[in-house]
Amino acid sequence: MKSSKFTFYLLLVPVLLWLVLLIVLPHIDLFISSFQFENDDGDMVFSFNNYLAFFEDKIYWLTFVKTALYSIAVTILGFVITFPVAFYLTKVVARKFSIFMTLLLLIPLWVGELVTIYGWMILLSDTGVINNFLISIGIIETPIQMLYTNFSLTIGLVYMSMLFMIIPIMSALDSLDDSMIEAACDLGATKWTIFTKIIIPYAMPGIASGGIIVFMLVIGDYIAPNILGGKSSLWFTEQIYNQFLSTFNWNEGASFGFLLLLLSSLIIFIALKLTGQKLDRVGR
Repeated sequence: MKSSKFTFYLLLVPVLLWLVLLIVLPHIDLFISSFQFENDDGDMVFSFNNYLAFFEDKIYWLTFVKTALYSIAVTILGFVITFPVAFYLTKVVARKFSIFMTLLLLIPLWVGELVTIYGWMILLSDTGVINNFLISIGIIETPIQMLYTNFSLTIGLVYMSMLFMIIPIMSALDSLDDSMIEAACDLGATKWTIFTKIIIPYAMPGIASGGIIVFMLVIGDYIAPNILGGKSSLWFTEQIYNQFLSTFNWNEGASFGFLLLLLSSLIIFIALKLTGQKLDRVGR
């Protein structure tokens, strides 16, 4: 008994140290810094000016809203694309092929985000693979501007986040008893009824879990929006980056970071309420 308690505390200490030293304390320091403002005398005073600056400049809150809307859209689009794939891999294809095909899905993680994004640049550029192919078969005469647009931004974000949506959904669907679907078919239920009344409700914890992961990754991403979107597709993380490393206004950058954290937490809370899910069940 004493040995098991000692093992428990031995494993607990590194986790607590990691949480406190690398997450809690830095966030507390940034939170305090977000309320510090340098007055005319050069002294740091407690003020809400860093937060008020967000609402005074139109570009800040417009980028803020755009980032939120696009993150929600990418999350929904990721679900629409990945759910049929997850269902096919767990309920249709044979187990041995499913493992191999799932392994193929992990390849983008091996390559890395930056290399993958540059791969998409090759595909979407004016002289890229897609435009050259469309011109060669006579569909278009001049290249279509796809790179450095909201379209390329969306494509990149969806591609980079799909894997984090499909794995939780596959985990949820894998435990679904096939006899439930067979019984519904025997009782005369339509495919749409089976899909909406059995499959979706059963997979909802996995959908919610994947949605939260994807949404948080997308709304906090910096590389994909900055490279694929270009200057025409502003992302709020770029505003935070500029405050920290371009203007060296760490206090205002900290306030922007906490506004983004507040926004993402609020959207996740609303999504959990709308789907009827609880955070403890989603996190399992």
